[in-house]
Amino acid sequence: MKKEIHPERHSITARCACGNSFETHSTNPELRVTICSNCHPFFTGQQKFLDTAGRIDKFNKKYASKKA
Repeated sequence: MKKEIHPERHSITARCACGNSFETHSTNPELRVTICSNCHPFFTGQQKFLDTAGRIDKFNKKYASKKA
Protein backbone atom coordinates (compact mmCIF):
# COMPACT_ATOMS: atom_id res chain seq x y z
CA MET A 1 0.00 0.00 0.00
CA LYS A 2 1.17 3.50 -0.72
CA LYS A 3 2.06 5.68 2.25
CA GLU A 4 0.11 8.83 3.18
CA ILE A 5 -2.76 8.47 0.68
CA HIS A 6 -5.29 6.77 2.97
CA PRO A 7 -7.59 8.73 5.31
CA GLU A 8 -6.98 8.60 9.04
CA ARG A 9 -9.08 6.00 10.87
CA HIS A 10 -10.65 6.91 14.23
CA SER A 11 -12.11 4.79 17.04
CA ILE A 12 -15.42 6.52 17.68
CA THR A 13 -18.69 6.19 19.55
CA ALA A 14 -21.63 6.28 17.14
CA ARG A 15 -24.82 7.72 18.62
CA CYS A 16 -28.38 7.05 17.51
CA ALA A 17 -31.36 9.38 17.85
CA CYS A 18 -33.00 6.83 20.20
CA GLY A 19 -30.13 7.24 22.69
CA ASN A 20 -28.25 4.03 21.87
CA SER A 21 -24.49 4.29 21.35
CA PHE A 22 -21.88 1.80 20.16
CA GLU A 23 -18.16 1.69 19.46
CA THR A 24 -16.95 1.49 15.86
CA HIS A 25 -14.26 2.74 13.48
CA SER A 26 -14.69 5.51 10.93
CA THR A 27 -12.79 8.06 8.90
CA ASN A 28 -15.10 10.71 10.42
CA PRO A 29 -14.31 11.83 13.96
CA GLU A 30 -18.02 11.76 14.95
CA LEU A 31 -21.01 9.72 13.74
CA ARG A 32 -24.67 10.37 14.51
CA VAL A 33 -27.35 8.14 12.98
CA THR A 34 -31.13 8.47 12.94
CA ILE A 35 -31.91 4.76 13.23
CA CYS A 36 -29.99 1.76 14.59
CA SER A 37 -30.56 -1.96 15.18
CA ASN A 38 -32.15 -1.24 18.59
CA CYS A 39 -34.92 0.95 17.15
CA HIS A 40 -35.29 -0.29 13.54
CA PRO A 41 -38.64 -2.08 13.04
CA PHE A 42 -37.05 -5.02 11.17
CA PHE A 43 -34.77 -5.90 14.08
CA THR A 44 -37.29 -5.18 16.86
CA GLY A 45 -39.98 -7.39 15.31
CA GLN A 46 -42.46 -4.55 14.90
CA GLN A 47 -42.29 -4.50 11.11
CA LYS A 48 -45.68 -4.55 9.44
CA PHE A 49 -46.32 -5.64 5.88
CA LEU A 50 -48.88 -3.52 4.07
CA ASP A 51 -50.95 -5.75 1.86
CA THR A 52 -52.33 -3.48 -0.82
CA ALA A 53 -55.23 -5.06 -2.68
CA GLY A 54 -54.36 -8.59 -1.53
CA ARG A 55 -51.06 -8.77 -3.43
CA ILE A 56 -49.36 -11.04 -0.89
CA ASP A 57 -52.26 -13.53 -0.95
CA LYS A 58 -52.36 -13.37 -4.74
CA PHE A 59 -48.62 -14.12 -4.88
CA ASN A 60 -48.95 -17.02 -2.41
CA LYS A 61 -51.84 -18.54 -4.38
CA LYS A 62 -49.97 -18.21 -7.66
CA TYR A 63 -46.78 -19.89 -6.44
CA ALA A 64 -48.20 -22.28 -3.79
CA SER A 65 -48.12 -25.27 -6.14
CA LYS A 66 -44.47 -24.63 -7.07
CA LYS A 67 -43.19 -24.79 -3.45
CA ALA A 68 -43.23 -28.60 -3.31
